[in-house]
Amino acid sequence: MDREVIEQKLESLRRCVQRIESKSPSSAAELGADLDLQDIIALNLSRAVQICVDIGAHLVSGLDVPPPGTMGETFDLLAQVDVLDRRLAENLKKGCAPDLQRGNVGQRGLM
Repeated sequence: MDREVIEQKLESLRRCVQRIESKSPSSAAELGADLDLQDIIALNLSRAVQICVDIGAHLVSGLDVPPPGTMGETFDLLAQVDVLDRRLAENLKKGCAPDLQRGNVGQRGLM
């Protein structure tokens, strides 16, 4: 595992989360009325999910386990070897909609 790679990915993840927090409106109605906010939030959510999967894949590559078949399985594998708590792994998998799990990045199931 390359610590520098993980640190860079974590910094990218922090930026995505900060962008989501700074652009999150006070109400769902406000979000529904502002297409630009929807785009910014959806893009950063999608990026955040992909970064989490990338970090997980990087960690899995250093383990003696078969490679995951889907994005969601990345988190399952990490939970199986006690790198992630099972509950956290399940929550992370929720960010991987069926299309995401097949490797197609999108926003379904994130909002």
